Amino acid sequence: MLQNLHTHSRFSDGSHEPVDYISEAINKGLSTLGFSDHSPVPFKNTFALREEELTLYGETIKNFQSLYSGSRTEKTESLLFSEITILLGLEIDFIPGITRSFAEYRQLLPLDYTIGSVHLVTNSDPSHLWFIDGPDMAIYDQGLKEVFNGDIRKAVTAYYRQIQEMVALHKPDIVGHLDKVKMYNRDRYFSEEEPWYVRLVEETLDQIVKTGCVVEVNTRGIYKKRSDSLFPGPAILKKLHTRKIPVTLSSDAHKPHELTMLFTETADLLYGMGFRELMHLTPAGWNMVSLKNLFSCLK
Repeated sequence: MLQNLHTHSRFSDGSHEPVDYISEAINKGLSTLGFSDHSPVPFKNTFALREEELTLYGETIKNFQSLYSGSRTEKTESLLFSEITILLGLEIDFIPGITRSFAEYRQLLPLDYTIGSVHLVTNSDPSHLWFIDGPDMAIYDQGLKEVFNGDIRKAVTAYYRQIQEMVALHKPDIVGHLDKVKMYNRDRYFSEEEPWYVRLVEETLDQIVKTGCVVEVNTRGIYKKRSDSLFPGPAILKKLHTRKIPVTLSSDAHKPHELTMLFTETADLLYGMGFRELMHLTPAGWNMVSLKNLFSCLK
């Protein structure tokens, strides 16, 4: 019943080989582990899959999928025998005019699912990108100044328009860290209660409803101490519940020990908001899982 679909291995910016995450997932009692390394991007970086390893990534995860499936008939003493479902995913960066279409990645790899995310925001000039992620707040501030002349409303609007375009055009299975643009804001530039910001969120949720994407509840910002709230935060979570937009819980793990970080606390928070079910991905598709059952797995 317990799963994490947002996991980064050494193939992108994670710390370990896939097998190390699988071993830890089994130890933590996960029924499903999905790998979602960052898709390649056509410029120098330190976070994405290298183009030349894309095929190897897919083959590696699919081999583990076969090895750990219940259908295997041979076992050796060197294997962990606990069954776990392994899924092949990809966190695909969407940068208009720069990145590949999601459909192309679906043709290149036998993907079980996609996570659509925006980490780099364009101001319509492909040579100028605002990087909103990473461990350094100064890069966020510098990019805001250089790419958007310090105009936070223009920058945040561009972020949400990019999310909306990604959802409309590519229909990812999961929308990743929906409000990540707030990560290094810390109420320095804008308030999430400002009417213009709330309108952008509402418009984005309208698009998500139309396409039927699942929204992840991502715990990484809190446990890495880069955000004071989940992605998305409480105000957006309430809107998701009201609109009956399905959600899934993920940790955005970059290290094996992060696979279930803050799951108990987050499940408790969601239950208190009125959520009673989470989306659970299987090889056959999405199922709804009771939050109460998740509590029993966590505790």
